[in-house]
Parts: sequence; C-alpha cells; structure tokens
Amino acid sequence: MKTSIDCIPCFVRQTLDACRMVSDDPALHEKMMREVLGWISEMDLSASPPVLAQRIHRRLRELTGVTDPYRDAKAQQNQMAMQMLPDLQAEVAASDDPFSRAVHLAIAGNIIDLGAKSGLTDSDIHASLEQAASEELLGDLEAFRSAVSAAKNILYLADNAGEIVFDRLLIEQLPRERVTFAVRGVPILNDVTRVDAATVGIDTLVEVMDNGSDAPGTVLADCSEDFQKRFAEADLIISKGQGNFETLSDSPGNIFFLFKAKCPVVADQVGCPVGMQVLYCGRKK
Repeated sequence: MKTSIDCIPCFVRQTLDACRMVSDDPALHEKMMREVLGWISEMDLSASPPVLAQRIHRRLRELTGVTDPYRDAKAQQNQMAMQMLPDLQAEVAASDDPFSRAVHLAIAGNIIDLGAKSGLTDSDIHASLEQAASEELLGDLEAFRSAVSAAKNILYLADNAGEIVFDRLLIEQLPRERVTFAVRGVPILNDVTRVDAATVGIDTLVEVMDNGSDAPGTVLADCSEDFQKRFAEADLIISKGQGNFETLSDSPGNIFFLFKAKCPVVADQVGCPVGMQVLYCGRKK
C-alpha cells in the first residue's frame, strides 16, 4: 500500500506523541518535528506508511537513548487484557461457533493501536469487545476457516501489545502444532516483541519468532533471512493489524488480513466504513 498525503497529519501527530512520551524537553520536540517535516517534504509516496514511521522512531531512539518509549504502556495493556482473558475464553467456549467468535474478538482487539490513536482508554477497548458480537465482518469467514483447515504451515503475524491476548483466543482455535507466531525484532510503538509474547503466554502455546525488524509493519526487505524464508514457506499467513496490511497488501501469497479499519485511507483501500471489522483475503501467488 502506498502512502497517501492524508497519512501526513498522522505522521506529525505520532511524532509529537512519541516525543512527549520520552522527553519533556521542548527543544528536542522542536528538533524532531523539524527533521520529520523535512523528511515528509521529500518522502517517496510509493513507499508504505510504516517505512517513514520506522525512520521517525529510529531517530527518536537515537536522540534520546530510550530504546522502548512505549514499554510502560505495553505492560499496562497486556495486564489489562490478561485480566479479561478467562471471561473471554469462557465466552468463546460457550459460543455456537467458537472459531467465528474468536475471529471477531481477535479483530476487536486491534483497537489497541497507539500508532493510529493516542489516548486510548480501557473504555474504548471494552466498547470494541462489546460490539464485536454484533458487528458486521467484511470478508469471507468460511474461506478463512477452510484455509486454516487445509494449511500445513501457518505464520501468524502479530501486531500490538494487549491485542495479542485476544490473538490467544484465535490461536487456541487453530491447529497449534502448525502455527508460528511472529513478533517485531526491536521495540517500535506498542508493537509486540518476544517479551510481550512471553508475558501473555503465547510462547507456551506455539512457536514464537521475531522478524528481525523495527518497522511497525512487515517490510520484508528489512526482515531477517530466517523470517523471509518462513514467510515464503508458509502456506497460510494470518496478518493482524493495519501496519501489516499497509506493508503486505500488495504482496502475493495466501494472506488473510485481520484488522479494524481505523483510518479513512485504509478503509478506502478495502472499501468499507471507518471502524469496521475486516477479514481481507490478499492476492494469491
């Protein structure tokens, strides 16, 4: 997916949010904002939005020496979601269609995205989960169910902290011996790392690997050789979140994208209203 000019305000907001999270020095805020505005004026709009976001956060880490600005926020999100897990597992188990219910809840959990929305509250998350059962799903659930049943090698691309607790609900409905759960290689925004996966117990369910990259998406050229090999060998890829969609929507393969359409640019790309739950099948090889 290419970068739209409508992405530019989001880059500016995200930069200022991140600066204020790691420092209260106005001089640093100004320096970072001036650099980012310069990059935006010259950026290649044919690149996906996470490519510039990666550059922004690399520079911020360099200026401040803070390697994981969102660490406390991620810990809070994981803790909050884990408190909900037993009730959600019971809800899935009691459903007439546990697989469908788990898919809806996993997508609802994608609301936890500090790149798309700063100031996210617990009430926002609870509202998303409450709406999950009744919300329309854009996509072919039965095609996804069939793809899961047929797949011998499933690569599950994680997105955000907190959200991965809801991913657990779906993973518990998958053939776990065939699943590898992929996380970011370096902290970026509130995206998932190995630490987060271990914190919520994903590593006790399936194999966990990192992709070797610090992009808030899956920029294949920036990922490790091992990850690229796993990606190429997977006969089903479950891709969570907007960042992964933005970076992989033009990639061939048996990819199902699961996310909430949280901005007009992405919503327009898939043809749905903002806020809708999406189960989007990518283009085949």
